[in-house]
Amino acid sequence: MKLQWYGHAAFRLIPKEGPIVITDPYTPAEVGYPAIADAADVVIRSSHDDDAHCRSDLIPGDPFVLDALEIALNGGVGEAAGLTVTAIEAAEWDQHPDHEVPGRNGMYRFELDGIRVAHMGDVGNPLSERQIAFFEDVDLLLALAGGYLTIELPDLMKMIHAVRPKLVVPMHFRTLTYRPRNTKWIESFLCSFKEEDVDFACAHEVELTARALPDATRVLVMDYAR
Repeated sequence: MKLQWYGHAAFRLIPKEGPIVITDPYTPAEVGYPAIADAADVVIRSSHDDDAHCRSDLIPGDPFVLDALEIALNGGVGEAAGLTVTAIEAAEWDQHPDHEVPGRNGMYRFELDGIRVAHMGDVGNPLSERQIAFFEDVDLLLALAGGYLTIELPDLMKMIHAVRPKLVVPMHFRTLTYRPRNTKWIESFLCSFKEEDVDFACAHEVELTARALPDATRVLVMDYAR
């Protein structure tokens, strides 16, 4: 499976078998990253009203769209193009500067090429035991990097230590392109891991296979697509 990172919380997953998936597409003018020009079979968004996470309408073609919050509120399981997605409800940061009431969103997971993938959506608060359990047995965790606007690092690390994903790919951190300036740089996230457990892709695309995933948790920092 190929994994591509566009920036913010948007990824493209291209399996050898199964649908091409794009997660949490953004509004380019809001987050600062380029428009997503690639097509997908399925687009999963963590909410329907957060412009940094919901812009399925900007993806080329006519993909199936799955809303993780709607899935979470309606039985927890959705399906499109042969892909099964499970989701659990979450809320954004209680002190979000743009919203008087924290926006609701969904954290979600699915499987491609034998790799169990989970995406943290836009959760901004400590996870409940039920939410932590949602991430059990995950192979690839697309993880918020913690801090301003999202879940705090100690709360994030509590979940990672509890469920021990094989590979953690951070997202939603500050870069030279990302517009919100109070978001933390990736170094604050990496300080929670041993240096020898962190790899740098130095590219926006990596190739992953279930067989080659590490036995113990490792972090892979990706570059964003230009």
